[in-house]
Amino acid sequence: MQVTQQRYFTPEEYLQLEEAADYKSEYIDGEIIPMAGGTINHNQIALNLSTELNFAFKKQNNRVYMGDVRLWTPPKRTYTYPDVMILVDEPEFWNNRKDIIVNPQVIIEVLSKSTAAYDSEDKFQAYRTIPTFQEYLLIDQNRIHIDQFSKTGKKQWTLREYDEEDEKVSLVTVPFEISLEDVYNKVKFEVVEFAEERVDGEELG
Repeated sequence: MQVTQQRYFTPEEYLQLEEAADYKSEYIDGEIIPMAGGTINHNQIALNLSTELNFAFKKQNNRVYMGDVRLWTPPKRTYTYPDVMILVDEPEFWNNRKDIIVNPQVIIEVLSKSTAAYDSEDKFQAYRTIPTFQEYLLIDQNRIHIDQFSKTGKKQWTLREYDEEDEKVSLVTVPFEISLEDVYNKVKFEVVEFAEERVDGEELG
């Protein structure tokens, strides 16, 4: 899939290229952006959440979709692949395509160092134009930390942060609760070693 020969792509061109591509890319108002490869931590967190959500909603009409379902945001002209989406009703498909939806209520993104700013700023701005969108979770894969944004009114959102393993995240818009211990189950963080600093033979810290 060669995307360097032209600087602007229509949504239709993007979809055609995406169907033939060996890897997934997102579409941002004319620009095609290849997605970074997933990590073990990224995959484990998304799987932990999706498994718990799917079980919790087993006898409800809520639906849970993982990263292969594409989301179209018309006002911002973006196609994205959220890590996890929750729908509280039947999916609404874009142009009758069964792989593109437009009506998530909750979106969950697992952050990496390269996508953290994009997910928390540009994507969140685009997602807020979706009429059904009510709640956003940003989960750090490199440390225990979750940001939860909940819509409280027109153009009004609240933020709650979680950073302790024994805390529980309770979704506001759907009946679901999960501990951070379960979110990060089997996730192993990289150990960063810092060189010891010494002044006159004394250790600092």
